[in-house]
Amino acid sequence: MATEHSPVDIVIVGFGWTGAIAAMELADSGLEILALERGEMQDTSTTASYPNVIDELAYSTRGKLLQDLSKETVTIRHSSKDVAVPYRQHGAFLLGNGVGGAGFHWNGMSWRAFTADLRLRSHYQERYGKAFISREMTIQDYPVTYEELEPYFAQWEDVAAVSGKAGNINHQILAGGNRWEAPRSAEYPLPPLQSIYGAQVFGKAANELGYLSFPVPAANASGPYTNQYGVRLGPCNFCGFCEGYGCYMYSKASPQTSILPALKLKKNFTLKPKSHVLKVNTDSTGKVATGVTYVDPQGREIFQPAKIVLLCAFQMHNVRLLLLSGIGKPYDPESGEGVVGKNYAYHMNSSVNVLLPRNTQLNPYIGAGAAGTAIDDFNGDNFDHGPLGFIGGASVYHLRTGGRPIGQSKVLKDGPNWGKGWKESVQEDYQRTLPIYAQGTVMSYRDTYLSLDPTYKDVHGQPLLRMTFDWHENEFAMIRHAIDGATQIGKAIGGDIQINLRKSGTHFDTRAYQSTHTTGGAIMGDNPASSVVNRYLQSWDVHNLFVMGACAFPQNLGYNPTGLVAALAYWSVDHIKKQYLKSPGPMVQA
Repeated sequence: MATEHSPVDIVIVGFGWTGAIAAMELADSGLEILALERGEMQDTSTTASYPNVIDELAYSTRGKLLQDLSKETVTIRHSSKDVAVPYRQHGAFLLGNGVGGAGFHWNGMSWRAFTADLRLRSHYQERYGKAFISREMTIQDYPVTYEELEPYFAQWEDVAAVSGKAGNINHQILAGGNRWEAPRSAEYPLPPLQSIYGAQVFGKAANELGYLSFPVPAANASGPYTNQYGVRLGPCNFCGFCEGYGCYMYSKASPQTSILPALKLKKNFTLKPKSHVLKVNTDSTGKVATGVTYVDPQGREIFQPAKIVLLCAFQMHNVRLLLLSGIGKPYDPESGEGVVGKNYAYHMNSSVNVLLPRNTQLNPYIGAGAAGTAIDDFNGDNFDHGPLGFIGGASVYHLRTGGRPIGQSKVLKDGPNWGKGWKESVQEDYQRTLPIYAQGTVMSYRDTYLSLDPTYKDVHGQPLLRMTFDWHENEFAMIRHAIDGATQIGKAIGGDIQINLRKSGTHFDTRAYQSTHTTGGAIMGDNPASSVVNRYLQSWDVHNLFVMGACAFPQNLGYNPTGLVAALAYWSVDHIKKQYLKSPGPMVQA
């Protein structure tokens, strides 16, 4: 029997980026806000203190900031005919844990969506015809436009002190920025990071081929900056310890660094770590959330009453909570009916390595999470897809996140595995190899989805989330096209070329890291028959429940998701304040 606590106005499940944004924006309403985070308390001054934090063995190798997969994980299979097995070692994606979530250990690449990304189905139908879209694809438009989200992208970039160079301000194309980007209302808060040597080499070759490179927009501050919450970030020192680490320089944006110092001063806000939410409770009608049930640090089951529930956990965890709570109809791939778990998507990545001439000194230890240069000529619909026959595209870039001695030191291709030859090979590879990455879109399909596993359970006895996912030919064709462009740039740079292309017909393999950019499962849309939440991320079924994060994406774009996740969170919370709090109920009529 759960112990009932005193009610609060708003309970937030998960305290990563969306949880921190929601709490901060709603705190001025005077409502009592409680955030429940299942992981440990983590803060910049303690968890990321120097020199303890730059421990590659603890953080990169052993995943100190990551979820304990022995207690809770997902199960994975390629098709509904297969039996899913648990994901017990972090490989393809890295599930964060603790205050800040993945926003604490991320790299900091912060992108806006293209205008066409948010109306994908309509855009491709208008340009290429309805027959161009496969019947097996379940892609759909977002129920919100880029123009509506633009102010919220700008708000996020201020909070995260994003460093970059605008390429399109109010439809005026500017030199040095991304000529393909959607129109911005203003320049980035900070100028771009200093260009590392490898980025200069990549950018010069790309420009000579006519692609016009631009600096990657980085939530790694290029200089001192005070955001709208009065929180100050310091300049990045290119230490090379971003991904998998908290930032001891207070340079990489995170919920801890960018929001929590101001939020914790709010007397109506409480954060409880080590509080694992089991389900969202509803009343007898199933149409109103009454709060959540969670397990506290002492292992006691607690019922927390609340007037509003915000699901702000990681994409997969939000979907699982909906399924465990019986909110929304689970998706059925056979009939195509149901919505919860529908439209799971990922990223399709490949790369080209350029081995530069001997005595080249790339100095890879000088790096940051988003220190790099990109082109978007192969991304989105920035090229004619008609003759190519596929949907989507990929961002192509050189990024140097660092040169850490364990994980980022490798031997040359076919180099020896031990002895003097191994040492020489590592040294050669370390200074001379310049990687060019392609990160591509993944469409949503009828046969890729999330559900509850009938066999495996977590430490609390609840069913694990089951992922049914594999690659499709559309994505193989897309990444081939992008890698052709990356190879062209590699050849222009000069040196030996090694192409690492995901081959057509191969299966999704969980062993090697790809990205933590998992999306879908609680998608947003304009009607309850095809989506879980409406344009304000409000549940169609339970009006006082809001679901935030990349779970709302109907399909995945060619960019890292955080910028769009944050913009949608700001958009949602703004409308909660302006509309829902004044008149609780459905904000969009079904």
